[in-house]
Amino acid sequence: MDDNQEPDNLQLVHLLRAVTVEFGLRQAEFAARNGMHATDVRALICLLDAARADEPATAGLLGARLGLNSAGTTAVIDRLERLGHVERIRDERDRRRILLRVEPAAMRLGREFFGPLIDGVLHVLDDLAPAEQDTVRRFLTATHAVFADRPGH
Repeated sequence: MDDNQEPDNLQLVHLLRAVTVEFGLRQAEFAARNGMHATDVRALICLLDAARADEPATAGLLGARLGLNSAGTTAVIDRLERLGHVERIRDERDRRRILLRVEPAAMRLGREFFGPLIDGVLHVLDDLAPAEQDTVRRFLTATHAVFADRPGH
């Protein structure tokens, strides 16, 4: 191996970092175009992920996922509500609890912007054999766990 050449695994780590940087730039572009903060976009992603996982989306869950205190979480929710992206609704099972729901218009806005990128990634995945897709899934799942389980989290 050349002294200037990195090991293959380290190259993969740098490639993953490059993808996350590009994704972050697209999130920032989406936020700027729509009068939002970058944290607002992350909040919408968290709420959509919770809905997909059939988890009750509460302010507490959102704050924990974003690493925000109560005041910061309330500020994000208030901004998203003012922009018409999120609605506070009462939990039908526990009327004392307030749930957060992403409005359909916000989902359409996200689809318009991120849809072509998602379609591009799906096209890349379609070119992989099922076994290769399983390998990518295992790698990304394990890598996500490394970052999500960081000390002090």
